Amino acid sequence: MNPLRLGYLYGLGAYLLWGFFPLYFKLLKPAGPVEILAHRIVWSVLLVALLLAARRNIGFLRALARQPRTLAGIAVAAALVAVNWGTYIYGVNSDRVVETALGYFINPLVSVLLGVTVLGERLRPGQWLALGVGAAAVGVLTVDYGRPPWLALVLAVSFAGYGLAKKRLGLPAAEGLFVESAVLALPALGYLGWLAASGDATFGHVSTGHTVLLVLSGAATAIPLLFFAGAANRLPLTTLGMLQYVAPILQLACGVLILHEPMPPARLAGFALVWLALVVFTADAVRHARRSRAAGRQEPSPVAAQRVS
Repeated sequence: MNPLRLGYLYGLGAYLLWGFFPLYFKLLKPAGPVEILAHRIVWSVLLVALLLAARRNIGFLRALARQPRTLAGIAVAAALVAVNWGTYIYGVNSDRVVETALGYFINPLVSVLLGVTVLGERLRPGQWLALGVGAAAVGVLTVDYGRPPWLALVLAVSFAGYGLAKKRLGLPAAEGLFVESAVLALPALGYLGWLAASGDATFGHVSTGHTVLLVLSGAATAIPLLFFAGAANRLPLTTLGMLQYVAPILQLACGVLILHEPMPPARLAGFALVWLALVVFTADAVRHARRSRAAGRQEPSPVAAQRVS
């Protein structure tokens, strides 16, 4: 199959799975958010370990053991992804799917803001405009909710921070997911053991279907991440950036159309401002990418030449 077409299939597969996560996590009740998170971590470790063993790719762990700074970075990434996963599960199971969707809509804007504050990047005028419109949207939504949309902000900041940590680590998808989940596995197992000892665990006590769904949370975590890695290796960054909006659009649709969460006019106005900010942001990114490609055609770089060959 054509690599570009395969990249689109991987990308759509990842974002479609992420888009329907609210419906999946709703099925995991009456398990609490922390219990669901712990199962998600433990079963992810087991699944990815099996995958790496099948690929005979466990040797990378020995190299990592000799890199304390990399291990520290992995611990930071693991903590950020745990906050993101736990917050998302809490949001879905407390009937705040619309607010979780907002978090992933504003995530690209938070990533740009981190680029300025952490990496010292300089923004183009279009990016400043998108950030300004995004800040206005948060203000409108704060008035509508009667509070800042903390859930959305925590999701956006934790995921943007996770992306920054992953960018600096540069680990492949499966290896990175395994090590991050392994860092979290011991406390997750400890929590599940405590739940079982106290008689509060739902695993194995609700129904066979519920138990199977908790076990499958590992696959639900790992498969879209591996699909995303396959897409990232085959698609231009701008294409991947536009595909990322598929997931929060589907999550928003699940919240409003299937789970019947409210969408009053003021909230809709806030979301409209977010979408306007994303239109400005995406248009600026596409324009900048076209200019960069045009400049590259005029004076090819060694890296570009290697990619063509």
